[in-house]
Amino acid sequence: MKRTDMGILNELSEFITLRMKSFWEPVHDGNWIEHKAHIDYDLWFIQSGTTKITVDGIEHTATPGDVVFFYPGVPYMAATIEEGCRFIYIHFDFGIGEQQRILSDFNLSGIIPKGLIREEATLFGKSFLQSNQLNNMPGNRLYLKACLTAVIAKIIELHGQGRYIGTFTNGRITRKSEKNLDVLQPVFTYINAHLHQSIKMNELAALVGISEKYFIAYFKKALGITPVQYIYQIKMNRARDYLYEKKYTVSTNRRLSRLSRSIHVFQGI
Repeated sequence: MKRTDMGILNELSEFITLRMKSFWEPVHDGNWIEHKAHIDYDLWFIQSGTTKITVDGIEHTATPGDVVFFYPGVPYMAATIEEGCRFIYIHFDFGIGEQQRILSDFNLSGIIPKGLIREEATLFGKSFLQSNQLNNMPGNRLYLKACLTAVIAKIIELHGQGRYIGTFTNGRITRKSEKNLDVLQPVFTYINAHLHQSIKMNELAALVGISEKYFIAYFKKALGITPVQYIYQIKMNRARDYLYEKKYTVSTNRRLSRLSRSIHVFQGI
């Protein structure tokens, strides 16, 4: 995926869901070795010691303050050296609509250096400690989730700016499904260029060389929402931007009215 493609996460932020599944702070001695592949997304916040992580035969080193990002289904071996290690881990799902593996379309899996993510990682560590100490306090779990969201948002931002590129998957798509966003890039580009026109499904399907029926199914499988939902949301985003920038008004500008038109503008569905 190109870095500019990550803008889709901003466009569809209202559809994004994050679900925390488990979290803990294990302490390992110098003899610890782990061979594993996670079934969900996994973040490690290294607190002490040095951790060696080997993926596809390549060894990576994580030190205190670093954040390690694992993708589902990617085998790895982790081990410590003499002094052992301690880290906070959290398993989670992050998706758009019905697609809970949306991040796997981007090259984010790897070790994020502490110098790039210190503020967000520190905030998460404090919220984790608070959550453990005040487990029954209302709002603790929600605050922890908010801090996790900030960490993921920072990783996405760093990647979008070209300041961080994951090294665990070497650019491979790790989803088991062969449906990925890269195939749909011509569709996203076309939609952005024709928002003020009636957009037909058969036109979009032709851009990627598949039938209209299969295109609709493919789109929803890859992105988690239907093409109609996507187009409608992009139109709403542009309408909102125009209003915030005070370039147009609802009552005086016909262009804005056309932009915010409802689903009936679509044909062939």
